[in-house]
Amino acid sequence: MKSDIDVLMEQKSLDAILVVGNAENNPPMYYLTGGGHVSSAVLIKKPNEEAIFFCNIMERDEAAKSGLTVVPMKYAPMEMFLTEVGQQVMIDAGITSGRVGVYGNANVSVTLAIMDHLNQAMPGLAFVGEGVNDNIFLSAMESKDPAEVACIRKMGAVTTEVVGLTADYLTSCDVRHDEVLLKEDGTPLTVAEVKQKINLWLAERSAVPSAGYIFAIGSDAGVPHSQGKPDDLLRLGQTIVFDIYPQEQGGGYFYDFTRTWSLGYAKPEAQELYDQVKEIYNIVSDKLSMNVSFKEYQRIVCQYFEAKGHQTPLTVDIPVEGYVHSLGHGLGLNIHERPGSRLASPDENILKPGVVITIEPGLYYPEKGMGFRIEDTYWVRPDGKIELLAEYPYDFVLEMKKWKK
Repeated sequence: MKSDIDVLMEQKSLDAILVVGNAENNPPMYYLTGGGHVSSAVLIKKPNEEAIFFCNIMERDEAAKSGLTVVPMKYAPMEMFLTEVGQQVMIDAGITSGRVGVYGNANVSVTLAIMDHLNQAMPGLAFVGEGVNDNIFLSAMESKDPAEVACIRKMGAVTTEVVGLTADYLTSCDVRHDEVLLKEDGTPLTVAEVKQKINLWLAERSAVPSAGYIFAIGSDAGVPHSQGKPDDLLRLGQTIVFDIYPQEQGGGYFYDFTRTWSLGYAKPEAQELYDQVKEIYNIVSDKLSMNVSFKEYQRIVCQYFEAKGHQTPLTVDIPVEGYVHSLGHGLGLNIHERPGSRLASPDENILKPGVVITIEPGLYYPEKGMGFRIEDTYWVRPDGKIELLAEYPYDFVLEMKKWKK
């Protein structure tokens, strides 16, 4: 949680942190400021002191919504920090030497130039970068407070509503003699046209597909992160993996959710594989317990699938079919956060109170033209209970309203 930032800074021996970039779509800056239309900003924080938020004077009212100490500047702060102004700001803040952690999403060249300028003026400063998964922000973000969970829960409601609209639209389509779905004008329905509707439904609910999403049919459904070919036609009896992970407008919190569908009917092998994915999903979701290492559930899934004859990361280094990925991940301002569930994840990746995680077992056979994944998002509550944040049916075969086999 945000209250952990000071302790984490001391553990990392950081004398200050410097966060750069926009307040929106920039997780470290959003985390400390709450977002808003503040561009090319700079935030400085010392341990056990309130952060100072430097903004363009034209954006001072937007910056003030953060509740932080706001210092308006003549131009964009990142631009100003390339002059003697940046040096004076650091001096005024009492940061003339020591270790300074650097964070944020911004132009890399400009960020390096700022560090170089300050280093030349104050050679006692040491600017520090951290790893992708082991930095103070992801460590603090791992546990969510009730306000954060409320945002994720709200996005869950939006997500499941949009998924329901998508299912209703698909099952209401007419079907051509070759089992291709048709639009209202009688022309074939494509993946791109389905996505246009999904994008509109999300926008109407103040959500954005900022990281994209997956709506893939047939062989594309058999490759976990294939987003679906735009020109692919929607057909009966083919597996559709719909993995949707929208974000609050302005760069806020994500939700993550997947269902696998077969329109009209399912081939026997597809039904069998889906049933296996659903069975292990049920097993794992029933076993989830606070303070257990997340990777222990990955091991359970691998053992189950291997007993069914599928390849998994337990015995194959890089499987390309069968069960090919980890069970889930943390979720928040980033689509992937701590804790991790890979078999190689450190033991401290546990289901501690406050974490929000996904559970998403799957099976993938692109050569057979099919793939399967079921995913939901869960919260480990402070009382130890594991709560599903948005409910939605698990139907595999979706009955068509205007077609009978």
